[in-house]
Amino acid sequence: MDISYNGTWGYHPLMVSLANTKEILFAKNRSGNRPSYEDAYIYIDKSIELLRQAGFPTIRLRGDTDFTQTKHLDRWDEEGVFFVFGMDARSNLIDIAESLENTEWERLIRPPKYEIKTTPLGKRENVKEKIVAARGYRTLTLEYEDVAMVGYRPVACERSYCLTILRKTITVKKGQELLLPEVRYFFYLSNDCDRRASEIVFESNARCNQENLLSQLKSGMNALSMPLDTLNANGVYLVCGCLAWSLKCWSALWLVVDGRKREERARKERLLKMEFRTFLQAMIFLPAQILRSGGQRIVRLLNLNAWSPTFFLLADQVRWVPQCRRE
Repeated sequence: MDISYNGTWGYHPLMVSLANTKEILFAKNRSGNRPSYEDAYIYIDKSIELLRQAGFPTIRLRGDTDFTQTKHLDRWDEEGVFFVFGMDARSNLIDIAESLENTEWERLIRPPKYEIKTTPLGKRENVKEKIVAARGYRTLTLEYEDVAMVGYRPVACERSYCLTILRKTITVKKGQELLLPEVRYFFYLSNDCDRRASEIVFESNARCNQENLLSQLKSGMNALSMPLDTLNANGVYLVCGCLAWSLKCWSALWLVVDGRKREERARKERLLKMEFRTFLQAMIFLPAQILRSGGQRIVRLLNLNAWSPTFFLLADQVRWVPQCRRE
């Protein structure tokens, strides 16, 4: 255990997960003072090998700025692996962005987060905004976003890749006074140059779904609580928690449904995205009575819920129970 970047004592585990199903491929516990990128390429290589063996034809790596290990990009590109990594907004990259002509930028239009299927409700009065303006606080409001794509070769690479630049124009107010707008740049490096700049940005932003996975491991399962006294012991505890989470994912993947029936497909999707606490109550913590009669062992469920039909269907398909009779 050591002091982490935010000044607290703890550990800094490394997690590699599969975005399709949120399965955890590799997990390694590290001391709290270790950087995010340390040994990341080792487990990325192991993940690529594992996915190749599983038959994945296309592999795409995603990570934030701490995982952009430029000295390994050429090797991954030669292996046919796509990647989208964030880049730190260093001075040389900002100079590239500021040197672009206005015609090279394209307005970024983000799709709505969800579709409103009913009548849209009117907006309520923004009380907080009035209080902030009255007290003269400084507020930042995103005005619009632009994207551009240029060629860029990192120092540790022998070939050039596509550098996608996201420019955010932010309106700055102090009370009722309008100040000069701020411009902030975000950079993404990718070898998938057939995609548009906006698609690269959306692909990188989708990486944030892993934050939900880490949140489940923290609060839903306590897999990151590190209750033991040594690095290796807490690492084993972490792996056990990750396996429990993967068991939930595998239960959804094992479920065979009719692709033509929307209800069955939605049920499988809900099970795959289900929070772990809900999964425990729906599929694990089932009160049962075990009887022995006529040389047989009978397991009688004492309570049913909305997921009980899925539980029986899953039991039949993976043959957890040789003979499952419903009464």
